[in-house]
Amino acid sequence: MALIRIVRGAPLSATEAWRRVTDWRAHAALVPLTRVGAVSAGPVREGSRFTMRTGIGPVGFDDPMEVVRWEPPGPGGAPVGVCRLEKRGRVVTGWAEIEVRETAPGSVRVTWTEALRLRGMPRVCDPVLAGAGKWVFGRALSALMADN
Repeated sequence: MALIRIVRGAPLSATEAWRRVTDWRAHAALVPLTRVGAVSAGPVREGSRFTMRTGIGPVGFDDPMEVVRWEPPGPGGAPVGVCRLEKRGRVVTGWAEIEVRETAPGSVRVTWTEALRLRGMPRVCDPVLAGAGKWVFGRALSALMADN
């Protein structure tokens, strides 16, 4: 599996950073050739599912995911939020974990860790996959945390 770890700081509250990094439609808008497919009804919680579709027209693949851990920063100001996703696709497997940690009032550190496997791709390609993932997801995370 390719292991990807990205860390970004931002002058945001933990609640605002959490809202941004768990906005799946915003993620899709920032990842090339990707859009959101099916999304579970209701608010995001453990057990929620969604699918990212990567490709052009009919050529591409689905990346279905399930939220297996959902611990947002608390309304009382809990300093850490964690979201863990399990990737359950035919092509893409693995997991992703997003942690939002308050480092000072109005400042956060977001850590995105992902273990990614593409079925049929030899493990010798993992470093290339990790590098590409780090670049794509790093750009997405930077944009999500940017002042709009």
